[in-house]
Amino acid sequence: MIFDAHSDIPTYIFEKRRNGETNVLDRNFERFFNGLITARVTSIWTPPDKRPWATAYGFEALNYLLKDVDESLNYEIVRNSREMAETIKGGRVALWIGLEGGEPIGESLELLEVFYRLGLRVLTLTWSLRNAIGDGVFERTNGGLTNFGVEVIGKAEELGIVVDLSHINEAGFWDALNVTSFPIIASHSNAKALCNNRRNLSDEQLKAIAERDGVVGAVAIPSFVDSQKPTLEKYIEHITYMSDLIGYRHVGLGFDFVYYLKGWSGRSVEGFEDESKIPVLIERLNERFSEKELKGILFENFERVFKRIVG
Repeated sequence: MIFDAHSDIPTYIFEKRRNGETNVLDRNFERFFNGLITARVTSIWTPPDKRPWATAYGFEALNYLLKDVDESLNYEIVRNSREMAETIKGGRVALWIGLEGGEPIGESLELLEVFYRLGLRVLTLTWSLRNAIGDGVFERTNGGLTNFGVEVIGKAEELGIVVDLSHINEAGFWDALNVTSFPIIASHSNAKALCNNRRNLSDEQLKAIAERDGVVGAVAIPSFVDSQKPTLEKYIEHITYMSDLIGYRHVGLGFDFVYYLKGWSGRSVEGFEDESKIPVLIERLNERFSEKELKGILFENFERVFKRIVG
């Protein structure tokens, strides 16, 4: 079983259904899930061109996702760990709903609660740009969390929403740690010590996540794996490095495959271009980790955090 902590599949579904297609997930079942991914966070990302109408876009993208799941017997939107376990036991894929960036909630805690009522269980505070919550890693400034951002984290704790610190800048990262004592995750980030990309995390940040009993999902975006030659071997090196540094219990998978998105074709890690290469990844990880460690990295580590936060 594999728990993938980050996927942009809702973006793909939005574009396809807007063009009149249906059963998007079913028609791509083998391609997107390969019979191995049993739980996945499907995150609604607001592209820069849609930020002016982010709330409407967020609700439309969520509705398209819900419609697509309704058309299939292969998937279930899950709202807690019990539902995830039951869905997987029943032979279906458990889909968690996430927001990649808080743009759709604007400056409203009420909207955050509405999304929660519709199934939201993971909130990536920012994408790489600034929003009402705080600054992303691409912003020139280093403003950290806003007052509203602090309120959002408090509301997320109250509701049972997993707080995700991938994409936020370093000041915001430490601000978030200072205002919550809950476990937090970085759903799709790698080790900056191996690849000096703004989106990756320093050793100090990785250790801080582990100290909160959180998890970091190793991401398969090529520029986050290696600046020169991103390969499967170097992706595995990130998993190994982080496991050695903070313990295997705090490392998971957040693939963030983007081969199916417009403008991203061909931007893949060599040897790990898509879900079809997951068996190779598992085979290689099995050479480096024990059975217990491998189960944790593939599934149980993220499961532990979701049980603690979501229930």
